[in-house]
Amino acid sequence: MGGQDVKNALGRNIKFFRTHRQLSQADLAEKAGISITFLSTIERGLQFPKAETLSCIAQGLGVEVYELFKGEIAPGETKKLLDRFSGDITQKVVQALEAVYKQYEI
Repeated sequence: MGGQDVKNALGRNIKFFRTHRQLSQADLAEKAGISITFLSTIERGLQFPKAETLSCIAQGLGVEVYELFKGEIAPGETKKLLDRFSGDITQKVVQALEAVYKQYEI
């Protein structure tokens, strides 16, 4: 895989994770501490970020840095991501219900 291929794969994966997290470019850029313009150029495969920026982007997406460099995301990977996100949502709902139960002593 050549340099441009790596940039393209990185950009596609960042956009994939971002959209599946329902984050706008502005949201992710803010979380990563970079400009929207810079994030856009990364997603389009035009620039390659420094390691520190990659780490911040991965953290903002809730993934490991190596996941940003995977090839095409396989259907099994999509299922794993959806399972992880649904687990996050379930945890938030349980926390909210526990707070309501505690408040109203149900």
